[in-house]
Amino acid sequence: MSVAFRREDDDAHREPVFELPLPPGPNLVTERGLKLIEARVAELQAAVDAADDAEAEKPLRRDLRYWLARASKAEVQPVAAGDAVAFGTRVTYRMGGRERTVALVGSDEADVTDDAIPFTAPIAQAMMDAEPGERVDYQGRAEAIEVIAVEPLPG
Repeated sequence: MSVAFRREDDDAHREPVFELPLPPGPNLVTERGLKLIEARVAELQAAVDAADDAEAEKPLRRDLRYWLARASKAEVQPVAAGDAVAFGTRVTYRMGGRERTVALVGSDEADVTDDAIPFTAPIAQAMMDAEPGERVDYQGRAEAIEVIAVEPLPG
């Protein structure tokens, strides 16, 4: 019999399931960010406990492993002083004639619909350490961003 017609088991021909990739670098978080991670862990643990089907439980367990890893590596950062752009600050800036305010947070807490961007985002990195009134280069353009105001996020 041809090898093409033999099957060891049903799982041998399924697509492999990979773990969710962990972002590189430290997992810096605000107090709020840590609470969000802990809430996600609790939510997933409850879903795993309530699952009545082994197949439905597999992706839940994978997500739970991811969030447990994120929680174990979370490094709560002190509240920022707010005198310069840093992790845990709210920054108002002007770019291209348009004014915008964003919060610089950890990657797990980032939510663009809530104007919270990760501190690792290129625009956040360009503004890091800038003070109000300062202009910074961005995407090859000199003085493309004007930092208008900086304030610490609530602790």
